[in-house]
Amino acid sequence: MAESESLETITEHERILQEIESTDTACVGPTLRSVYDDQPNAHKRFMEKLDARIRNHDREIEKMCNFHHQGFVDAITELLKVRADAEKLMGQVSDTNRRLQDAGREVTAQTEEVIRCRIQQRNMATTVEKLQLCIPVLEMYSKLKEQLESKRYYSALKTMEQLQNIYIPRVSQYRFCQIMAETLPKLREEIKEISMSDLKDFLESIRKHSDKIGETAMRQAQQHRTFNSAVQKQVTLSCAKPLYGLNGRTPLHHNGLSTEHHRAQNKHEAPYFSPGYGFPVNRLFELLFEVRDQYNETLLKKWALVFRDIFEQDNYSPIPVENEEEYKAVISRFPFHDAEIEKQQFPKKLPMSQSVPQIYSQVKEFIYASLKFSESLHRSSTEIDDMLRKSTNLLLTRTLSSCLQNLIKKPHIGLTELVQIIINTTHLEHACKYLEDFITNITNVSPETVHTTRLYGLSTFKDARHAAEGEIYTKLNQKIDEFIQLADYEWGMAESDGRASGYLMDLINFLRSTFQVFTHLPGKVAQTACMSACKHLATSLMQMLLDTELKQISMGAIQQFNLDVIQCELFASSEPVPGFQGDTLQLAFIDLRQLLDLFMVWDWSTYLADYGQPTSKYLRVNPSTALALLEKMKDTSKKNIIFSQFRKNDRDKQKLIETVVKQLRSLVNGMSQHS
Repeated sequence: MAESESLETITEHERILQEIESTDTACVGPTLRSVYDDQPNAHKRFMEKLDARIRNHDREIEKMCNFHHQGFVDAITELLKVRADAEKLMGQVSDTNRRLQDAGREVTAQTEEVIRCRIQQRNMATTVEKLQLCIPVLEMYSKLKEQLESKRYYSALKTMEQLQNIYIPRVSQYRFCQIMAETLPKLREEIKEISMSDLKDFLESIRKHSDKIGETAMRQAQQHRTFNSAVQKQVTLSCAKPLYGLNGRTPLHHNGLSTEHHRAQNKHEAPYFSPGYGFPVNRLFELLFEVRDQYNETLLKKWALVFRDIFEQDNYSPIPVENEEEYKAVISRFPFHDAEIEKQQFPKKLPMSQSVPQIYSQVKEFIYASLKFSESLHRSSTEIDDMLRKSTNLLLTRTLSSCLQNLIKKPHIGLTELVQIIINTTHLEHACKYLEDFITNITNVSPETVHTTRLYGLSTFKDARHAAEGEIYTKLNQKIDEFIQLADYEWGMAESDGRASGYLMDLINFLRSTFQVFTHLPGKVAQTACMSACKHLATSLMQMLLDTELKQISMGAIQQFNLDVIQCELFASSEPVPGFQGDTLQLAFIDLRQLLDLFMVWDWSTYLADYGQPTSKYLRVNPSTALALLEKMKDTSKKNIIFSQFRKNDRDKQKLIETVVKQLRSLVNGMSQHS
């Protein structure tokens, strides 16, 4: 019986020990209580059993420690070896952190300065824009004051009308314009009162001197009749004698009078300067021709100012027409016909800006002014036609062309204005044939005449358009450079942000909106501008990646740069300007794409094996370019050389980079020797 109890006790103790070993310490109390609740002196036997179990575990622990002791000693030895390197690394990290903080502080200050400068630049641009709207108003008001002071009241009224109807409504939100608008009715009343007073004084003066004026007029009329009678008698007496004609030629006679004098009487015109006393007048005509040339030069200078004022006051936006009357008012001043626009409902916009009909009208005014002087020379219609065409050619090729070239080069003329200038010159070029018809109508000389001079307006406007196109390409590249300057890559980043950089998305949005305006340009200008912009962007990105001042680039930075290039390629494939065939626009980024693919895939074996073959996957990757970028990544890997010696993958990558660098250098040296 006692032996049976002992076996049961031992079994119970084993169970209790297993529960103690496997049960949470918070639940051990009830288990231990069962030991003392059992048979008397059972706890002593349990303690013996517990001591035996402890000794067994101690032996197992000692055996395990003996088994792992050598590895622990080796680990401690390795750790002691690394301690020196760790201290060195800590010093390098501290120094690098200090230098990084110093550099970052300077970069942060420069970034804040750039942001502040950008804000100032934007404010200045806004101020300049507002001032450009306000300055013409102030200039016109100053002109009005000068006209009032010089008592040119009619001109003052015209200026006042322009101020009230054209200039002030553009900037009516400003207080000084409101004050001007309130002042104009008062000035108009003052002009009215002063004019009435002057009129009364003039009438009173005429009343006082009317007797003397009548006496003088009658006396001069009598002298004129006496002079005409004497001239008629002189002609009658010399009817049988040949008279010297102009330029030494003898005119024909008809019924005793020269044909020139007879033709003048029939047309009620003044005759040629006849010798109507026997003296030659060749030098007089030479003097008149010199005066004509000087007069034309004066006209050209005057119209240069007129053209400049027109260009300065133009808003360089399509002309809006609200109704049929406004539409007819525009086409009455400029020969414009477009079937598509005529079908549109009002309100609508005409493609050219306000300066086009104004320039066209002023050219016609110049022709009238030149004609008025040429008519007094009493030349033939063919000669007058030739004079007008030559004068008009000078106006177009010298004066207007110079004004257009100066306008295009002005700094405040942006991309939108340049686009409008190109459209304007296209319409002016089409209107040249109407100017030739205009000259033909007023001189009655057929354009098929052998000696008829053609107008050179076509070449003038083509040259101006080409200059504007070149300026568009230049300004577009300048805007791209401004966005590129805002790039702030973290060239040592561990991994990319997963999205494209903000500066690049802003740049693409700018290009997209700009090219929407370019679709109105004629010919291939829009396609050329788009291709030029994409090539310039690709070149700028490549230069940024290969900049000699950039010493280190991580794979994370390459990945981030790749995301930006992908956005550029998506923009090129979205056909921002119609007319490109296939992937022509995407080819602008092909050099960047192949270079980034090579580094992203790390496909050096394929590149080196296929180098020089026309079917190579990386045909556009130059070895010197790849070497320069790989050197930057090699420098980055050196920073982690302390830890990389314990990682097999990093050691293998270092060896691969060293091997590829050597092979690339051999390729570069081979290229230089071959060249």
